[in-house]
Amino acid sequence: MAVPAELEARLESLENHLRTENPILLNAVQSFRRLDAISRRLGFLGPDESHATRIPWWPLVAVLGTYSSGKSTFINDFLGQAVQPTGNQAVDDRFTVLCFGKEEDVRVLPGVALDADPRFPFYKMSRAIEEIAAGEGSRIDAYLRLKTCASEALRGRIFIDSPGFDADQQRTATLRVTDRIIDLSDLVLVFFDARHPEPGTMQDTLQHLVAETIHRTDSSKFLYVLNQMDHTARENNPEDVVGSWQRALAQKGLTAGRFYCIYSPEAAIAMEDDGLRARFEQKRDFDLAEIHGRIRQVEVDRAYRVMGVLEQGARDIELRLVPRLQEMITEWRRRVRRLDGIAFGALFAAVLVWTVWTGEWSGIRLTHPFWSALAGAPVWQYVALAVTALAAGYIHHSFRRLVANRVLKGLGRELGGARDTEALAALTAGFRKNTRPFRTVFTVRPSGWSQSTRRQLSQVIAEANGYVQALNDRFANPGGTAAAPPPTDPPAELSA
Repeated sequence: MAVPAELEARLESLENHLRTENPILLNAVQSFRRLDAISRRLGFLGPDESHATRIPWWPLVAVLGTYSSGKSTFINDFLGQAVQPTGNQAVDDRFTVLCFGKEEDVRVLPGVALDADPRFPFYKMSRAIEEIAAGEGSRIDAYLRLKTCASEALRGRIFIDSPGFDADQQRTATLRVTDRIIDLSDLVLVFFDARHPEPGTMQDTLQHLVAETIHRTDSSKFLYVLNQMDHTARENNPEDVVGSWQRALAQKGLTAGRFYCIYSPEAAIAMEDDGLRARFEQKRDFDLAEIHGRIRQVEVDRAYRVMGVLEQGARDIELRLVPRLQEMITEWRRRVRRLDGIAFGALFAAVLVWTVWTGEWSGIRLTHPFWSALAGAPVWQYVALAVTALAAGYIHHSFRRLVANRVLKGLGRELGGARDTEALAALTAGFRKNTRPFRTVFTVRPSGWSQSTRRQLSQVIAEANGYVQALNDRFANPGGTAAAPPPTDPPAELSA
């Protein structure tokens, strides 16, 4: 199956991006192409889709949190310049994507710069927004914007600053963008405001940013930050504030880990007690050092994450998607054949009753050989036979469609609440392919699934493991020999 020109151009752009940044990841693109071909044969992937375009290939750090929790101040401090506006009230209502730029001045670009550029993770985000909120897709500039600045801290990574999070008032589309950001990011900093020590009023926020994320397989990428801790120095009760937030998160299921307690050195309130100030500064500096260390680590994390996605994608097809698809096909076959049996059994019983009652069927006497009688039958009997056959076919295919929709409805209930949209879409597309009109109800094996497909999946998994070993040699240096340092130059395409 030929790859559409637009998708091919996007993959080539990705390869050009990786050619100078990370040759190991460049080789992985070819493995993703092979995985795409397998998925398309099974119907799990559309012709204009690719597993490689579902993940970002550069490090992403997302900064989420409540209104006035100091997210923008933290970003400005980390970058060393005032890029984002700050204030006690909500000062921004859009997601801001920050990347390195050559110009000294901060450059602000509209959301379409992200939506139309396949090198960014928000490529075609307007379509996703339109699907969940009709009419909003054309307002992409109201959701996203791009900023570039020459801060060295942005080299080789992208920051995403979110608007203040208030789940009660957020539109569905904004929450979907938030979920998309969480899925794409290598590191997610979740900020809370220590000036409001009672978190009970933000249950919806805690639900979305904590309860719905702690059971993710990548939950380790979430850091919970209690910001503006310097304000608790007035009452000298930082332990009480931290304890209050820890209890709130424990109620949402987060019982492990800890809060990072920080505040901005530039915006801190004055502390007259030297001992108190030293205690607060020591804690702040220690936690900030840990957070900054995790941010610097995202490039290495990203490389391993890409390999993990490649391997997991191949394993999911073999161990999760195909077995589940087989179960769906088996259920569909069983129910369709049962309905066919009931319908055609009733039809046969009616014909049998008619023949016993009259001794003939459509004027063809049973005392004569069937084909001889049929050869001499009038035209209307042929028409009757044709109509009967068409009616039987119509009934059969109606049953096929009815049962297929019922099976998919059950799948939606199973996966719809699990935020596993990719698996739901893949199984839906694969099931539709295997219940097409000319697909017989006597076949259980999914279309495109064979021993050859198994071997190809095993090859992709082996390649992913080989890439991980190459990364280990590059970053871990297990043999004690001189290892090449991680790249520090920014991606060429993102430096403009």
